[in-house]
Amino acid sequence: MSTKVVLIPGDGIGPEVAEAAQRVIDASGADIAWTVRHAGEAALAAGEKQLLPQSTLDLIAEYGVALKGPCTTPVGTGFRSVNVLLRKTLDLYAAVRPIRTMAGVHSRYENVDLVIVRENTEGLYAGIENEITKGVTTSIKVATEGASRRIADYAFRYCRERGRKKVSVFHKANIMKLTDGLFIRCAREVHDAHYQDIAYEEVIVDAACMKMVQDPTKFDVILAENLYGDIISDLCAGLVGGLGVTPGANIGEKGAVFEAVHGSAPDIAGKGVANPLALVMSGVMMLNWLSVRRSEPRFAECATRIRRAYDRALTEGATTRDLGGKLGTMEFADARVARL
Repeated sequence: MSTKVVLIPGDGIGPEVAEAAQRVIDASGADIAWTVRHAGEAALAAGEKQLLPQSTLDLIAEYGVALKGPCTTPVGTGFRSVNVLLRKTLDLYAAVRPIRTMAGVHSRYENVDLVIVRENTEGLYAGIENEITKGVTTSIKVATEGASRRIADYAFRYCRERGRKKVSVFHKANIMKLTDGLFIRCAREVHDAHYQDIAYEEVIVDAACMKMVQDPTKFDVILAENLYGDIISDLCAGLVGGLGVTPGANIGEKGAVFEAVHGSAPDIAGKGVANPLALVMSGVMMLNWLSVRRSEPRFAECATRIRRAYDRALTEGATTRDLGGKLGTMEFADARVARL
């Protein structure tokens, strides 16, 4: 029986990279039954009255899994982030972003293999902002013990289940003694109570950024609150070739949404030149998650085939122009399909 998955193409280059990712996943033999739903500006263009329609949320809740293209978020003005709203509404509390060096992709570093686990529902991204008076605004950072313990437990469990060795908590508790202080206290207590077999360290986030660019191989699993995790994940993407080779997942107790970390790139939308690899890699994460969640090894087998295919294609120079190649979006997908 086919497995039902919601496909959210998104905005800008989203529909192009989503079509390419779908083509590769289908060619792997994963037997996915896709149902398209919209979010972001694409939802309004499709006649919906909301940027995140209830019908989209309901279907993700019903199926328990979605693959999502990028959605546009205005800078400084306009509507709030659809991505943030989606994560909060569905309580997708763990953002997981693997970062690894890939053969055939030029970068300054070698042997990078780390994972960022980011708390996804609170912090400054809670969106509690107010204008006190003209020219004076405030933004409130939210940290709760429940959310802090939950994401800490997820990070340590992830580390143990995947045979990793160390969790590094990035924080600014030297300044934000209550919010970040709560975050690291909860992480420390969860570690000491249940995960003493895993190495643990606490690193002030600005010093961590310096250490990251000096030698990223010193880190394994990075645990961070919402804002730091967002910034660090983009920094880390730069260590291995950019956002075009960085996948992501938003995971909750009842389901997950998998998405590329990059934005909607409206300047190249419709030109057929966008790199779909990040969304293909997110699809691989989705298949591995389905394999565990549904206890079906076939999904993991399909994920392995796709990963081997894009690793081989990158090594052989079959890349889009952002990676130094000449392939268009669908040509890139076809090159992966040919190597399955």
